[in-house]
Amino acid sequence: MRLVHLGLGAFFRAHQAWYTQHAETDPADPQWGYAAFTGRSPAMAELLAAQDGLYTLVERGAEGDRHEVIGAVAEARAAEDVDRLRELLAAPGTAAVTITVTEAAYHLGAGLAFDPSVPAVAADVERLRAGSGAPATMAGRLVVGLDARRRAGAGPIAVVPCDNLPANGNAARHAVQGLAAAVDPGLGRWVEEHVSFVSTSIDRITPRAEDELAETVARETGRTDRAPVVTEPFSSWVLSGDFPAGRPDWEHAGAVFVDDIEPFENRKLWLLNGAHSLLAYTGQLRGHTTVAEALADSVCRDGVEAFWDEACAHLTTPGLDLPGYRTALLERFANPRIAHHLAQIGVDGSTKVQMRAAPVLTAERAAGRDGRAAARMIAAWTAFLDGRTEVQDTAAEQILAVNAGPNRVRALLSLLDQELAAQDDVVDLVTRLAAELAPTPR
Repeated sequence: MRLVHLGLGAFFRAHQAWYTQHAETDPADPQWGYAAFTGRSPAMAELLAAQDGLYTLVERGAEGDRHEVIGAVAEARAAEDVDRLRELLAAPGTAAVTITVTEAAYHLGAGLAFDPSVPAVAADVERLRAGSGAPATMAGRLVVGLDARRRAGAGPIAVVPCDNLPANGNAARHAVQGLAAAVDPGLGRWVEEHVSFVSTSIDRITPRAEDELAETVARETGRTDRAPVVTEPFSSWVLSGDFPAGRPDWEHAGAVFVDDIEPFENRKLWLLNGAHSLLAYTGQLRGHTTVAEALADSVCRDGVEAFWDEACAHLTTPGLDLPGYRTALLERFANPRIAHHLAQIGVDGSTKVQMRAAPVLTAERAAGRDGRAAARMIAAWTAFLDGRTEVQDTAAEQILAVNAGPNRVRALLSLLDQELAAQDDVVDLVTRLAAELAPTPR
């Protein structure tokens, strides 16, 4: 076990674990294995532990399924097993920590900067200073492990966030190094000098597994598997950064290493993730439940194409192959055998729409255009929230506080971008578009 992972969910098992298994040039002599920790519930760790870490990855194409047993997870642990995390990170052979958490799980402040006043962060600072209680945040658990590595003199290590945040390496650096320095300035300096934060762009649609997947796997393969994962055949992993303690040959599995990752991040964040958010809210408002259903609706598809046109105007780096990428996305989205549920995509909309729509709208307005298509994504989010008294969002308290009040569109927009919210013509545009998207009363 030379790799540690935080966030033992379906995406990790379909992506980083898959790449690691396929990175081995000699499968009979594996050199890299994962110790993976759950994000919240220990259930997946328990299921995988009972199966020696093995599970079936179902690649679901339009024409049929391909089944593969993944064996890269050598050990599965619950998130609260901080003692085991400490042991693993103190081991000199441990080379990298990969992370798959939601954007909101970084608990960063405005501008993705470290903010010690964020409640979850402040609580972890107190716990870590006192040396009592398990940290509640991803960064807190990682700081505990890195402190153990420092004390053991185990050398440098890479931290590799794999999420949809732009500049996720910098976000991870702010969250982890900021917390380490707040707890102990000496630890903060050690992290600065010994920990490499690698930025990544990740892509593989991995919907929540349907209840009958285990039965399907048993019928198709003859294996009993209580933890199968379903994903699409397509996968992509672009990385930028240093691995001072070594890494698997992920290139052998198709990963790409680049010097400047920002164009690739924005291509994926705006075109794939942005389309997902637009479909999530527009599609649900129009009665759809999956991405494939929503894309078959010309109103939803036209909205996606218009947003892509706006976003592509600001993706000018050579080599991105935007026409090919857009065509591939439409094919992937339309795959009728991947049930990617809009309700799942729509969770934590305040963070996602902030990252996916606001930058494009700002760039369009700077170019002298109104940014109508990007504004439409924001409008769809506000229309979806209209009248709701419950919402799945880390900012649920703030959203509900303004959702039923006066000037709700401006107030909701201010949660995404205060500069946009201060512009009357932007608020008017979003308000008009939201009214057009509102479902017709029955």
